[in-house]
Amino acid sequence: MNKKTIEDVEVRGKKVLVRCDFNVPQDSEGNITDDTRIRGALPTIKYLMANGAKVILMSHLGRPKGVGYEKKYSLKPVADRLSQLLNSNVYFAEDGDVVGENAKKISAGLKDGEVMLLENLRFVKGETKNDKEFAKKLASLGELYVNDAFGTAHRAHASTAGVAEYLPAVAGYLIEKEISVMGKALNNPDRPLIAILGGAKVSDKIGVINNLLEKVDKLIIGGGMAYTFVKAMGMEVGKSLLEADKIDYAKEMIEKAKSKGVKLLLPVDTVVAKEFKADAEHSVVDINSIPADAMGLDIGPKTIELFEKELKGAKTVIWNGPMGVFEMPAFAVGTRAIAKALSEIDGTTIIGGGDSASAVKQLGYADKMTHISTGGGASLEFLEGRELPGIAALNDK
Repeated sequence: MNKKTIEDVEVRGKKVLVRCDFNVPQDSEGNITDDTRIRGALPTIKYLMANGAKVILMSHLGRPKGVGYEKKYSLKPVADRLSQLLNSNVYFAEDGDVVGENAKKISAGLKDGEVMLLENLRFVKGETKNDKEFAKKLASLGELYVNDAFGTAHRAHASTAGVAEYLPAVAGYLIEKEISVMGKALNNPDRPLIAILGGAKVSDKIGVINNLLEKVDKLIIGGGMAYTFVKAMGMEVGKSLLEADKIDYAKEMIEKAKSKGVKLLLPVDTVVAKEFKADAEHSVVDINSIPADAMGLDIGPKTIELFEKELKGAKTVIWNGPMGVFEMPAFAVGTRAIAKALSEIDGTTIIGGGDSASAVKQLGYADKMTHISTGGGASLEFLEGRELPGIAALNDK
């Protein structure tokens, strides 16, 4: 990675402004139900504390209206959880305007190794608009900026790209890991390199498919997006999810795979039902015999076997998107099987955030994967080969 990281700069005695991703799920009482993202930021925070920095953390949470304080979007529960995890008090600045009296007062009094957290950045409209004035206010609190929020690195916001114009800017451990693991997989992978793409829509993954076909040895396509490819090959898909305006694109990609010598694998059978319901009656049919009144909701057993066989011997695998309607147990079989197959691979396995990350965690295979990306949208844009504004803004080595 050619960007500076926290280890390339002197942090002792400095006020260090750190952008984290504490956008965590909560229940109706405001209790955090999954603190994975908070734990993901701990290595960077602990390094800064141990090396005598005055640590000022900032994050967004949810989608508040941007008109000041809203209790349900407050980061107070995050400050409490952080205090527990760090075994050290995290001062919380309760300001509806984020950089308010509390924030200024607490930051001015921070001692080396102490930590504070600002209120939800999105209480201020200027955050998502990358407003220069708001970025300046944030920057005024620190002497050094660290971005450790990969989940928002694809957005040019005041706290991800804006502040980097006013302070020396470096990457935290989480961003460093994301870029180095995914960067190697795309640019210098141990081969064979296989990508597995699923999820509902081809349109979400147009750039990704195009870019991956330049790099992979095999491309496996499942999930709802597969039916647009099946249709492009001249077969009927019944009531399955279909993006008619993407059929020509799918044909182009099938041709591109041929010309690049990439093995493109599509489902050979599918689990169909007449209704999109968890308890719908379902059966398995070959991919070329989907009934007109039925829809495909998961990959079938022959496809699972085919995909497992193709994955054997892979040295690098990138997976983004489930193989079926994973939320419904009856149609989660394919996704489960792929997660299990990946957990047994002797090589690098990368899960590109979003639904596939949730699936792997739910099924208990998280610790068997090399890397689970913390950002769905960001990892997609990275796999597309796009430059992420939050990373582009950091100082080069």
